Amino acid sequence: MGRRVLKRLLYRLYERQLLTEILHEPPPRHIGLIQDGHRRYSREARLATLSDGYRIGAEKTEEVLIWCADLDIPTVTLWALSTDNLTRPANDVADILEVIEAKMAEWIQGGLAQRLGMRIRPIGLLELLPPSALAALRTAEAATRHHEKRLLNIAVGYGGRQEIVDAMKGHLRDCWSRGDRPDEILESLTPGTLDKYLYTYDCPDPDLIIRTSGEVRLSGFMLWQSAYSEFYFCDVQWPAFRKIDFLRAIRSYQRRRRRFGQ
Repeated sequence: MGRRVLKRLLYRLYERQLLTEILHEPPPRHIGLIQDGHRRYSREARLATLSDGYRIGAEKTEEVLIWCADLDIPTVTLWALSTDNLTRPANDVADILEVIEAKMAEWIQGGLAQRLGMRIRPIGLLELLPPSALAALRTAEAATRHHEKRLLNIAVGYGGRQEIVDAMKGHLRDCWSRGDRPDEILESLTPGTLDKYLYTYDCPDPDLIIRTSGEVRLSGFMLWQSAYSEFYFCDVQWPAFRKIDFLRAIRSYQRRRRRFGQ
């Protein structure tokens, strides 16, 4: 038996063992994914262009969504593009957006969204996106609006600080429209109040946030919602993220005792 065949066999046995352990405990209700490492993967794999890395990463995203569905995880939030990313060279940003546009169409036309019962919702400063990217995201949102089994938040042009600012603006706007007095506005300002104005206002906070590429920070991802989230940092670059990496993250989450500040 060749080494490659043996390695593949051992990999599958380990994957099966992980899955058996995981199925004995409840899965997370909401997973946040910081998909980091596309450019480093492209350089390390000596791909012809950076866009090749983004395309491979998009295929990996599709696999991970299927893995989440297999474990009956109802809500996933993907961080596809940050507000900081929008300041990168124009060609780099265009490559990312081109892949996002293509995947939105593919998931609708190819039937993945329907097969998973997945509602797609873009979140972030969408008005900063080019018209074609915004149209692709809005088309996917409209086409999947009736899907109720799972929710996929796609964070594009997203920043956690900006989300909190937007939530505060939304609250103040409603207060002013009602003619509330300043003291009434201050009295009504609570964490529960702002929850209603977040981009993910109708979702449970993420139970688990996974970041690839070895970076050990959130970089502004879901700052408000992640107060009591569990974190899992993985050294592998996103395009090379394996199912055993995913299952290890789930197992790690299940083994932790969550106290929620108590």
